Amino acid sequence: MSNILNIIADFKQGCDCGKKHETAICDIEISSGAVHRVGEILKRNGFSQNLLLVADENTMKAAEGITKSLKDFSVTYKLYENLRLATMEEVEAVEALIAGKDISVLSVGTGSLNDICRLAAARQDKKLCIFATAPSMDGFASYGSPIVCNGFKATYAAKSPEVVIGDTKILAAAPGELKSAGFGDMVAKYVGLVDWQISTLLTGEYYCEKIASLTRDAVDELMEMADKVTANDEYTAGKIFEALLKTGIGMSFAQNSRPASGSEHIISHLIECVELRDGILPNFHGDDIGVCTLAMLKFYQELAEKETIDTQNEIVNWEEVYAFYGEMAEEVRNLNEPENIIDDVDKDDLKNKWPQIVEIIKSVPSYETCKEAMKRAGCKITVADIGKNEKLFENCTKFSPYMRKRLTLLRLRDMIKIG
Repeated sequence: MSNILNIIADFKQGCDCGKKHETAICDIEISSGAVHRVGEILKRNGFSQNLLLVADENTMKAAEGITKSLKDFSVTYKLYENLRLATMEEVEAVEALIAGKDISVLSVGTGSLNDICRLAAARQDKKLCIFATAPSMDGFASYGSPIVCNGFKATYAAKSPEVVIGDTKILAAAPGELKSAGFGDMVAKYVGLVDWQISTLLTGEYYCEKIASLTRDAVDELMEMADKVTANDEYTAGKIFEALLKTGIGMSFAQNSRPASGSEHIISHLIECVELRDGILPNFHGDDIGVCTLAMLKFYQELAEKETIDTQNEIVNWEEVYAFYGEMAEEVRNLNEPENIIDDVDKDDLKNKWPQIVEIIKSVPSYETCKEAMKRAGCKITVADIGKNEKLFENCTKFSPYMRKRLTLLRLRDMIKIG
């Protein structure tokens, strides 16, 4: 815990990238039995005596003892049966409970619960504490919230929590499938870092080596613990949670998700949008992300086998793209017209800098190495493992680069003559 606070303090001292790195986080507690000290921790961090506690039945059960720790607070509860999807309607519902009041927010859980609270608290300028019940994803300290609005999933600028709490006993006892999902989400950072560096090389996009190193070190450390991910072990659970926090803090420092996500996350988000349209409840975030990560690592590795490439101006059948997106086409059109992210990439520059791009791709662990680590961590590996149709996965991979205004190596595929 103190190590992470030291990292935050170090970043705030200054950075060679020239940017001022800030995060709202002022306290982190990762310890055994922390659930019994939540009220005490909130008090010392100046939280309002009035609290809105947002959770679902599963996370409240996991956080047994938290209600008793809040005995000195006036608590309003927003409880779901099992919240698996963060929608704008739920963000607005939480906002309605805190707007115009002297109240702070306590999110008990992970994933979607945290996402709606981060955005609602940001919009209403309220203090936020996240009490994590499983080390299942890296968004605990993130600045942004992936939210579904009108069937389209986008990341909204939100806020980092002021306080993050993890009880190692609870984290260790979390279902193995949630811990495996968290591992899959972490391995994805390798693809994200590759995409970020390539974009910087070709477009001059902002890049911070110190932030990238923070993320890289966290993932490398977690890879070494692959065998212990699903174990009911407090030390390992605490270390995994720390690694997840570090990548979230990296996103907060960068003020975007570049340090932690790339083409693999965009594919996963598109799969989720298509499934929601068809009335299908999405999988755990990290499960889909892990499989998308392996697909991208394999594709990028195959590209890196080419010492030289021929390039062309981007060729896209936009009618086909918009037809695939259907009801989401207008949002996608706005992301690609009149300005297109590829406008900043010169085909000759891409060709000339290909050797450097190959070096970037080869700087992260191979597809085979990551796949083996994910197997040891109990992750889902194949498209079949996550219950997806191969054609759906193939189409979402093909059309995903156009649903974000973000340069990735997958988007550059349209400029590379493959043959």
